[in-house]
Amino acid sequence: MVADKGKKSKVAEEEDTDHFDGKFVLFIDKLQEVQEELEKINEEASDKVLEVEQKYNEMRRPVYVNRNEIIKSIPDFWLTAFLSHPALCDLLNEEDQKIFKHLESLDVEDFKDVKSGYSVTFNFKENPYFEDRMLSKSFTFSDDGTIKISGTNIKWKEGMGAANGVNQDKKGNKRPLPEMSFFSWFGEVEQKDILELQDDVAEIIKDDLWPNPLKYFNNEADEEDSDGDGDGDDDEEESNDADGDEKDEDDDDDNDDEDTNGKDK
Repeated sequence: MVADKGKKSKVAEEEDTDHFDGKFVLFIDKLQEVQEELEKINEEASDKVLEVEQKYNEMRRPVYVNRNEIIKSIPDFWLTAFLSHPALCDLLNEEDQKIFKHLESLDVEDFKDVKSGYSVTFNFKENPYFEDRMLSKSFTFSDDGTIKISGTNIKWKEGMGAANGVNQDKKGNKRPLPEMSFFSWFGEVEQKDILELQDDVAEIIKDDLWPNPLKYFNNEADEEDSDGDGDGDDDEEESNDADGDEKDEDDDDDNDDEDTNGKDK
């Protein structure tokens, strides 16, 4: 009889376990259905966000065009903005800076389908360095996860460095290797996987410089940093002033005590 009870107990446990596993699987299936519903909503939201972004890109375009027309009247605007930017300033060597004096306008434009890519374009006045009036670099994102990068093959004028934008010495004299030029960036067009893409120059120009170049032209970024440092100095000065006031008060109290003691004598 005892053995029979033991067998029944084991059978009951197995039945309970099967029942629990069945409920567990049912909950997992329901959770999967909910997750799939959320993913559909997220996909729809992403599409709506892109629609809104494209709409406002169209609204911004004439404003950007008008801004570029105004900038043309300000000498060395883009050169100054570049040199004032903490990340871009080190990319321009001395010869690059001379070339940038001929830069008339800069333009960043998303493709009509925002998620398909964008381009960065530099428009130059006629200059003694290269034949091109427009240098551009574009990034096209593909559905297969790769990115196609294309850039202007700069046509340097005679005597100018085709590789690095620096005057070449044709006399055969030995010279130290020139610094890397910003203009070599246009020739970096190797196709990459989107996950491997790290074109910091393009991203900084697109996401930081282009939205508000006036901030860097006016050196507002540096001023914000210096203001922060100044606050600390002001606090230290106030603290020193307060300590000085306390010392003066203590000295006055000591003098009063001495006067009182003298009178008593």
